[in-house]
Amino acid sequence: MNILLWHVHGSWTTSFVHGRHRYLVPVTPDRGPYGLGRARTYRWPDSVVEVRPEELSRADVDVVLLQRPEEYDLACEWLGRRVGRNLPVIFVEHNTPKGDVPNSRHPMADRDDVLIVHVTHFNQLFWDTGSTRTTVVEHGVVAPATRYTGELERLAVVINEPVRRWRVTGTDLLPRFAGIAPLDVFGMGVAGLADRLGLPADRLTSYDDLPQERMQAEIGRRRAYLHLCRWTSLGLSLIEAMTIGMPVVVLATTEAVAAVPPDAGVLATRTDTLLDAARDLIADPDLAHRLGAGARTVARTRYGLDRFLADWDRLLEEELCGSR
Repeated sequence: MNILLWHVHGSWTTSFVHGRHRYLVPVTPDRGPYGLGRARTYRWPDSVVEVRPEELSRADVDVVLLQRPEEYDLACEWLGRRVGRNLPVIFVEHNTPKGDVPNSRHPMADRDDVLIVHVTHFNQLFWDTGSTRTTVVEHGVVAPATRYTGELERLAVVINEPVRRWRVTGTDLLPRFAGIAPLDVFGMGVAGLADRLGLPADRLTSYDDLPQERMQAEIGRRRAYLHLCRWTSLGLSLIEAMTIGMPVVVLATTEAVAAVPPDAGVLATRTDTLLDAARDLIADPDLAHRLGAGARTVARTRYGLDRFLADWDRLLEEELCGSR
């Protein structure tokens, strides 16, 4: 199939474009939010083809995959036709609802021309989508090449824009964990985080927007992975850390409750429980390796790339056949 999709979430798209299809990704001269083109910090196969908006009216497109509401109108404009009728449209909802939870109305609610695909069952449960058809395709990740060593008595964290998102990503909780072990924070917009939190440089080090493979290699050297998000969807960085074989210390919110079993790490809503877990893992490398092995097994089984791509192939075929 020829699938039109925008480059929005690099990690999720990396998994999605490892399928057997051809992926058309819009690119604009400024490489802005609606024309970012191919990724520069992820490895994407040659089947991902950049296409300019003015070329799309002549492009062979079988399915349109949306990830933001405004992309629907863009698709109609750039393709020069009304999508959703003879051309199937799938909206991938990556996020937990905002606003009046649990009464949050989805922007694609009550539509008969779109299928909403949630990435977690939690998201499907909490979004009010009205009469619009919905389903769930759980995450899958490209298995990282690196393996967990845990030789550094430090805690790894991955957060994008931790200052702007603050309580959403649990940024305010980081100083308490920095008292147990130095924190290494990876992601976009993490530069200067230690100053913002009032922490000395030896208690928190920022690594801003590293290439994915390098970031994963660095994370795997840390003793444990710390995930303190209060209200986000299931972070792919958490799944990747588990796939590497890292023990995880996780705030028990949203889909994390279903993703992290007891033999993969420690899951709790009580911060003191997570602090104790982090302290134990720093002090006991054998415990860390034991929990990390459990995390690796569950992540590679439940969130493996083959399962993810097979689920998507089945769904895409059903939608294409249904439109015909």
